[in-house]
Amino acid sequence: MRSFFQELKRRHVIRVAAIYIALGWFLVEVAGFAADAFDAPDWVVQMFSILILLGFPLVLVGAWAFEMTPEGLKVDRDVDRGDSIPPPVSHGRADPQQAPEHDRVTASEETSSDDREAPLVEAHIPSIAVLPFVNMSGEAEQEFFADGLTEDIITELSRFHELLVISRTAVFVHKGKPVKPQAIAREFNVDYVVEGSVRKVDDRVRITVQLIDGETEAHAWAERYDRKLEDVFAIQDEVTSAIVATLPGRVEAAHQDRVQRKPTENLAAYEYVLKGKLLHHKTDQQANTEALDMLDRAIALDPNYADAHAWKGCVVGQAWIRNWCEDLDAGLQVILQELQTALALDDNDADVHRMIAAVKLNFHEFDQACHHQERALSLNPNSDLIVVQQGELLTWLGQPEEGIDWIRKAMRLNPYHPERFWSHLGRAQYTARHYKDAIQSFTKLMAPDHTHHAFLAASWAQAGSAETASGYTHQVLQCEPGFNVDNYVPSLHYKQHSDSEHLRDGLIKAGLPKK
Repeated sequence: MRSFFQELKRRHVIRVAAIYIALGWFLVEVAGFAADAFDAPDWVVQMFSILILLGFPLVLVGAWAFEMTPEGLKVDRDVDRGDSIPPPVSHGRADPQQAPEHDRVTASEETSSDDREAPLVEAHIPSIAVLPFVNMSGEAEQEFFADGLTEDIITELSRFHELLVISRTAVFVHKGKPVKPQAIAREFNVDYVVEGSVRKVDDRVRITVQLIDGETEAHAWAERYDRKLEDVFAIQDEVTSAIVATLPGRVEAAHQDRVQRKPTENLAAYEYVLKGKLLHHKTDQQANTEALDMLDRAIALDPNYADAHAWKGCVVGQAWIRNWCEDLDAGLQVILQELQTALALDDNDADVHRMIAAVKLNFHEFDQACHHQERALSLNPNSDLIVVQQGELLTWLGQPEEGIDWIRKAMRLNPYHPERFWSHLGRAQYTARHYKDAIQSFTKLMAPDHTHHAFLAASWAQAGSAETASGYTHQVLQCEPGFNVDNYVPSLHYKQHSDSEHLRDGLIKAGLPKK
């Protein structure tokens, strides 16, 4: 019965029925007023009401059998789930009505067949959102412990290919806010929601966890763990295994034989890493400096702590990318050294492989980049950062259509994804020759830099609008007066010469200087 009800919801039969009843009632009321106004006989309104009633079952049958897509009505069994028109999702972007007229694309272009929402995950895959655990310790400085435990559980759940796990960035938007599990389930379109609390006193920790059905708000499972802090990693593994075992379809027992890794014997080092990770997430120069200090302390306490070395590489990488390093060459050496150390200590760390793949791509070592990216994806297929990087890599390799699908999957995993995801998508769409779609993506950036303006200029030029392209050319040169095509294009990571030439052609068409 429940599966039948879910099928009615999926085919929008219930929604159509509600709309039809409301519209029918409204029309009958209007007909009654009109009949009174024109002195029409009573049988006219009665006949009109009967026609409305007779139409009701026909509309329900139509809703069951057909689905609206961007190409019109299709028989439901012929509809690719990616073809159906998705409900609007807000990402906190600027109102498109506030954009300049030349930045807008018509509604028909927005839903072009080149870039429809792809089916990102199979319908049967259970999905879950883990809300930030509540700190019940009464000590503000222990907030990092609750946050870190939440993040660790998300990471461990993400290792299961049979689960779609909403990312840390997305769920932490609700940290400290009173939210209903049912509302969270609707927002992230997930089956289950996890809530929890942490009470840490001296050397003991009490963790309460609840797994909630997102549709009914019924508690599918709840447990409390009261342990010494030295057992915190065992607690994490128990919580993860219990949640997975409770999901529909029951994940096969084969997944329970995965390697049970205990990152460090030194709990103080673990706490320093948690603090460092949380500071890193602030994406602020001062926080970055403090994060590096936390990770250095962790490494001093436990030099063989792979996760500490990996996150030190990531934190220095953040500073390197944002020009916060006093010496860029020295910073790059630290990144490489820390990642190689982490890899030697633990070859099963997905983030280490993700970071190494990014570094290898930066030096156009494509084979090595692919090797480490594939390893990262196999270790953690639900990390939005790993998934979006897969889309980036495929774009640079000359497979932009596949890249678009992966980037959109990353956006599904993290509805509150970093704004740069739009830039990755726009580049993939330009490379795939979907110029209007690329324009849509780049114009969602709140603070575009000269490189984004350059892609917008090239996209408009390739789309045949030289006048609009010239406006973005002006923006490029205003932001970066020394910009020229011969220097910019080689700084990108295209493997295929044809893709580089395609961008070069667009930039020159837009009027940007060659040299």
